[in-house]
Amino acid sequence: MSPLEPGPHVELLDEALELEAAAQRALLDGDVDAASAGMGAAAACYRASWAAAPPRSFGRLIGMLKAAVLAGDAREAARYARGQLDDSADSAPSAYALAIAALVDGDDALATQAAERMRGGSPAFDRTAAAITAIAAGDAARYASELSAIVASFEQREEHLTGVPIADTALMLDALAAPRGLSALPPRSPVLPRR
Repeated sequence: MSPLEPGPHVELLDEALELEAAAQRALLDGDVDAASAGMGAAAACYRASWAAAPPRSFGRLIGMLKAAVLAGDAREAARYARGQLDDSADSAPSAYALAIAALVDGDDALATQAAERMRGGSPAFDRTAAAITAIAAGDAARYASELSAIVASFEQREEHLTGVPIADTALMLDALAAPRGLSALPPRSPVLPRR
């Protein structure tokens, strides 16, 4: 059975995407409280969709982690994700989920290793892998450069307001980078407002 065949897992995924899109719109409107609550609800739906999906789709784990990071409650999500993965996750999506979870846990060596396994999945995976590696290395200049490239590619599109919010990767990365003193998003971007 495909992970996208009809069933409760797809209904939950659709709900998660809608909640995340609404939370992104709340961020664009400057309503941080509503955005955080919406991201928390989206993370719960992503997690439920992952648990119900036959077979599991790593995109659901990535969505759960992104939403949880943006809701400000990533620790439990990271523990859950690492329980579903092993440290040799080799597909680009599974490695992406592992890299995010490792960054949340402060396991920079594993984050770097997982990021390397993301490469070659797509240009977007490659850019995100480079940003994750820079965060893990504490390289502020390199991180700012990589995030700038990610934001530039997002700002050319309109999908951040519909479907899967296109801004979520940059927002998540900066939320992970900020506690390390590496934040690189502009104070008031019209597409990527700061929390």
